[in-house]
Amino acid sequence: MAKLVNRAYVSTSTTGTGTITLGAAEPGQMTFAAAGVADGETVRYVIEDGTSWEIGSGVYSASGPSLTRNVLESSNANTTLSLSGSAKVFVSPAATDIITPTATQTLTNKTLTSPIVNTATLNTPTISGAIINDGYTEEVFTVSGTTPALSPANGSIQTWTLTGNSTPTAGTWNSGQSLTLLVDDGTAFTITWSSIGVVWKTNGGVAPTLNTSGFTVIALWKVGTTVYGARVGDA
Repeated sequence: MAKLVNRAYVSTSTTGTGTITLGAAEPGQMTFAAAGVADGETVRYVIEDGTSWEIGSGVYSASGPSLTRNVLESSNANTTLSLSGSAKVFVSPAATDIITPTATQTLTNKTLTSPIVNTATLNTPTISGAIINDGYTEEVFTVSGTTPALSPANGSIQTWTLTGNSTPTAGTWNSGQSLTLLVDDGTAFTITWSSIGVVWKTNGGVAPTLNTSGFTVIALWKVGTTVYGARVGDA
């Protein structure tokens, strides 16, 4: 995004369509340098020359000082104005620089400093050093069928009441993903885990025997190419 500063408003004696030589500040205003524009920075500019106008971005040079011109819009069919020698140049945002609140806002490659996010949906974000106050709500998903594809994308907590002896398959898993699975055995049904190839870290390295009442809680997580599993507790 081009740099924006306050009250940078100058005259220019430049003629034609080339790089602008920036003149003195208008009364009550400041030069680009005094307003805080540094050599080599890109700014959003507006040129007014009588009733003609040009909006664009340009690279400021302290030598001159001068400003290049890359036109965004203009009264000259969105091309560079041929200046008269008595134009005014100032820094101002264009409409595209202003983000207004909407129902849906897409931010790409942005850094959010101390944000407050309410009921947001974040798709594949990378979040570093976050502090979560007042807890958070995990998605709970109901698994069905006897050959379901288990996937963390469906929810980090999943419940499954067996309707028959079942053999789940591995849905979409990325390394570092996990889910907590609560299994009700229905009427003494069993699960065969061979299609997923779970490496069990409890129960002596074998799949847990399901409780005959209530849920059996199982944690599944993937590291590298391996899905690991463990029974949670003994209830």
